[in-house]
Amino acid sequence: MQHSRAITRKSASNLALAFVLLPRPKRDAMSALYAFCREVDDVADNESVPVETRRTQLDEWRADVKRACENQSPRFPVNRELQPIIQHIHLPFELFDDLIKGCEMDLDRNRYKDFEALEQYCYHVASVVGLLSIEIFGYKNPATRDYAVYLGKALQLTNILRDVKTDAARGRIYLPQSELKKFHVGEAEILDSKYSDCYFTLAASIAGRAKRFYQLAQKTLPPEDRKSMVAAELMGSVYWRLLQKLERGNFDVFGPRPLKLSRPHKLALIFSSWLRFTSGSTSPGYGQS
Repeated sequence: MQHSRAITRKSASNLALAFVLLPRPKRDAMSALYAFCREVDDVADNESVPVETRRTQLDEWRADVKRACENQSPRFPVNRELQPIIQHIHLPFELFDDLIKGCEMDLDRNRYKDFEALEQYCYHVASVVGLLSIEIFGYKNPATRDYAVYLGKALQLTNILRDVKTDAARGRIYLPQSELKKFHVGEAEILDSKYSDCYFTLAASIAGRAKRFYQLAQKTLPPEDRKSMVAAELMGSVYWRLLQKLERGNFDVFGPRPLKLSRPHKLALIFSSWLRFTSGSTSPGYGQS
């Protein structure tokens, strides 16, 4: 697990943070999955490399993870570490393929026409990760797959609201064009980091959509699988608090300091998630006012 652990440690992401609540075998499995996700995402985002070269590289990752799924010999170190987990849990190639398709969407487009198009993107880059993750966590009720889809979309919409400025710096606007038009926000305003009352109402509308997905995830998770989803529930708690912080800041992400949760706040959320886990509480840490 040398390569996967190194990538996970280096990332310092919220997703990696959630692994601390898992037993060691599942923590290692999630590190391997996360490392794969990180590697293919970095390929897609490396703008110093021509688009067609990145497309070829993603095709190479697709072929290599397929080798891992078919019990052949993958070339990439991360896939070699991931292969025993794929074989043991029977992770399907189709989900890895869907994830890579999401990365390819970032090569092909930097605008989204409407919510339907954006939700499709959120499914590929976030919900699919959730569907792979719950196979590692283990679950009994098939409804947990719907939970993973809803929570993935909630987390990704929260990410999009947080990263509007940094995405715009790369020429990307994930906020749907139909919503920009509806709330009278021009693309130039986003690209120039101009905050306005109209932008606030636009962002609040996107946040409302995210909240509905958090609530759907909360309602959909079957009671018998809530305990095994402790890491996913921690992720929901962290991003729910982030969404609330964005809301308190009126969604103004255009300033010099990014809006994010402090490390003590994240540690407190880990502790509260652990308490809920050990006490057998079924109360979620998100989706409620």
